[in-house]
Amino acid sequence: MNNLLLVALGGSIGAVFRYLISIFMIQVFGSSFPFGTLLVNVIGSFFMGVIYALGQMSHISPELKALIGVGLLGALTTFSTFSNETLLLLQEGNWLKAILNVVLNLSLCLFVVYLGQQLVFSRI
Repeated sequence: MNNLLLVALGGSIGAVFRYLISIFMIQVFGSSFPFGTLLVNVIGSFFMGVIYALGQMSHISPELKALIGVGLLGALTTFSTFSNETLLLLQEGNWLKAILNVVLNLSLCLFVVYLGQQLVFSRI
């Protein structure tokens, strides 16, 4: 299958997952903090670490990398929404929540990318 079609397929799945997770998190926690965006970024970062490590070890095809890494995870995670939500928190005067959002997104996402890679590297 053409890699462009694989990216499109993965992207459509990732976008739907992101939407459903965001709606669920708003229902559970409310909308005063962007928990949905944080969760999709953390989940996506973990699996990006897994995909990267598998790719480094030649255990994943270029087609699967296109489908999952670029398409699904690219659409699931969202830097633009994270940036917009952080700016909105700042504009509303919620400095602590804005800083917390930045710190949590960056630290958790970096940690879980590392965790995903280490999980794969330690098993193979």
